[in-house]
Amino acid sequence: MFEKSTWIRLPRNVVVGHGVIDQVVDVIDDLHLQGRPLFVTSPTPREVAADPIAADFEAAGIDPAVVTIEKATFDAVERVIETAEAEEISYLVGIGGGKAIDIAKMASHHLDMGFLSVPTAASHDGVISNRGSVPDGDTRHSVAAEPPLAVVADTEVLARAPWELTTAGCADIISNYTAVMDWRLANRLKSVEYSEYAAALSEMTAEILVDNADLVRPGLEESAWIVSKALMSSGVAMSIADSSRPASGAEHLFSHQLDRLAPGAALHGHQVGVGSIMTAYLHGGSTSVASRSSGRLRRSVGEDGIWRDIRDALASIDAPTTADELGIDDETVIESLTTCHAIRDRYTILGDGMDERAAREVATKTGVID
Repeated sequence: MFEKSTWIRLPRNVVVGHGVIDQVVDVIDDLHLQGRPLFVTSPTPREVAADPIAADFEAAGIDPAVVTIEKATFDAVERVIETAEAEEISYLVGIGGGKAIDIAKMASHHLDMGFLSVPTAASHDGVISNRGSVPDGDTRHSVAAEPPLAVVADTEVLARAPWELTTAGCADIISNYTAVMDWRLANRLKSVEYSEYAAALSEMTAEILVDNADLVRPGLEESAWIVSKALMSSGVAMSIADSSRPASGAEHLFSHQLDRLAPGAALHGHQVGVGSIMTAYLHGGSTSVASRSSGRLRRSVGEDGIWRDIRDALASIDAPTTADELGIDDETVIESLTTCHAIRDRYTILGDGMDERAAREVATKTGVID
């Protein structure tokens, strides 16, 4: 008999397609949201999307307040909260990339009010998830929050975003493979709570990117549609699991440690992609993904396992596969591999840590370092 109840909070509406940025006011009406909104954005997304959306609101007789943030910080969250309280705001609209949407998400959670997610770049799966990520000094915090009431993703806008942001989003999704491997391992060895449904959805999301990697090209709306669909699915998987586990394992620990050792050197998605190559090698490819995938990840176990497919898929979409392409030196990669297990209490394939010799071997054999 099951005693635990589970609440799964998901967006009420997800609107994806060409020109849908013009439908934000209609989405707000459909949600029956009343009162004054606060737009949370950053400089470039404000010009690209927030100002045009504000004009639509003003034409409808609504005067939105706007906060423009430069960096994702807890101070920025406080600034949004203070503005919302001072301006008697009723709901928030996050417009931009990861930082604007994460800040809006976390502020709305604190304020206990709804928010709308309007991504302008397909750079990560936080556009729809119930997790917010904010750096704090030399560490990064993943914070529980409410998912958006709705998501409006304009593929025309997303296709115009810098290509490297799109490839980072793709790499972030592809890394779901190793995140789920780690989740299953933690379930078997540490009895970590596990959701088969969330894991399967996360894997399917990665397969979308791997199977369609040849179609993901700069400036194509079709590419933006493929990536957006995958990002939405990944975010939903996290909401179902009420955890970042479906999309965050050892590859994310590796990336977070790189943020400490070489801050700003590379994009988060690119770092986790490279981390996923190495952690897939450590898993040896002996997972249910390799055996039951309908896509390209069907290689045998061992050194010719799925890490090669992950690497090839990343290369196909112009995402980095080596330390050099990340702009990070070899020794920093080794240091991150040998120390990242201690970042948080999350069991992964790294266990209680790798020694330097083992780290150098996996990084060399996968081609991450020379």
